[in-house]
Amino acid sequence: MKNKPIVLMLLAVMLLTSMVAAGLSEEEIMLPELTFAKKDLPDLDSFRFVEELGVGWNLGNTFDASNAHHVKDELDYESAWVGVKTDARVFKALKDAGFKAVRIPISWHNHVSGDDFRISERWLNRVKEVVDMALAESLFVIINTHHDIEKDYLYPDKAHLDNSKRYLTAIWEQVAPVFVEYDEHLIMESMNEPRLTGTPIEWNLDPNDPRSAEAVQCINELNQVFVDIVRGTGGNNTSRYLLVPGYAASVQGCLHDDFLMPADTGGVNDRLLLSVHAYTPYDFALQSPKEKGSRDNFKADNPFDVEEIAKFMNQLYDKFTPQNVPIVIGEFGCRDKGGNLQSRVDFTAVYVALARARGFSCFWWDNHAFSGDGEVFGILDRKTFAFTYPDIAQALVQYSR
Repeated sequence: MKNKPIVLMLLAVMLLTSMVAAGLSEEEIMLPELTFAKKDLPDLDSFRFVEELGVGWNLGNTFDASNAHHVKDELDYESAWVGVKTDARVFKALKDAGFKAVRIPISWHNHVSGDDFRISERWLNRVKEVVDMALAESLFVIINTHHDIEKDYLYPDKAHLDNSKRYLTAIWEQVAPVFVEYDEHLIMESMNEPRLTGTPIEWNLDPNDPRSAEAVQCINELNQVFVDIVRGTGGNNTSRYLLVPGYAASVQGCLHDDFLMPADTGGVNDRLLLSVHAYTPYDFALQSPKEKGSRDNFKADNPFDVEEIAKFMNQLYDKFTPQNVPIVIGEFGCRDKGGNLQSRVDFTAVYVALARARGFSCFWWDNHAFSGDGEVFGILDRKTFAFTYPDIAQALVQYSR
């Protein structure tokens, strides 16, 4: 009995150590209470569809892994970046937590051959297998072309436009027929963050640089090719919901004067969605803590913090809602910065609540990273099928309703 205080102290230290190792804090994490007025939305099926998507999650750094030269078997690309193959229990965990949708980013260029870009049957079959796992849980699923933004494949400038069209056509002429009879739970997305990689305007367009307008116009053409190809494969693809981005899938790219949504074909209406990625505010959500200007705090009751998010969402709402274009924020999140969990929960709740008040659906970027000083966005451990950050998951789900 005389050693009981020592035992209790040791248990407390062990508990605190495990919490710190997991990026948690000994303080109680509180979910903020938020109420934002809902804005008017068009009475259209597409807006009801995006409402039904609820909140989503990205199977990040998995099928989108690319240029991993140490990989000897192409199917090992799936685990090359995250260290684990995808198990159906991942999708059950998401479903049980209240998520309604999954985005499965896919890079194809490491799995094609020949001048006609023939996709490896083994790779395509594995993609289909995992898509079916998610659909079996009645989740909505987005598939795309992801890290294919290279000059030999997809590159949005005039010098590479013809080859980019050939590549995009070849990929979707092969992928779309595989899913031709799937219902509207499957969504196809043309490209991920198309941009001029390796240039000063890779992430931020410059109105004084003529390459900016050219890139936006090329993306318009590529999005149109995508829509035409998918629709031309028949079956349910003739009316499937399709998702398209602007330059870099950024807010700035979508708001560019030259950006246009593609036209649908065959009299199909109300089936195109806009894809946007926004890690905003950047200094909190994405900027490395090693960089000057980075911050680790965000408060749901700070009107300045809230306004940073509301501002860009209002810009998107004001431009695209009158055009009857629903918006899906296909990637967002905030990286761990030294265990700032309460700030991350506040950010998540505010972000999702503001988005839903404007009719947007949000997908958390999860790259299965939980430690270190890199881009730590992981919230669901794919080895244990448990949420490392259940408080963030709760904020995502609760404010998406």
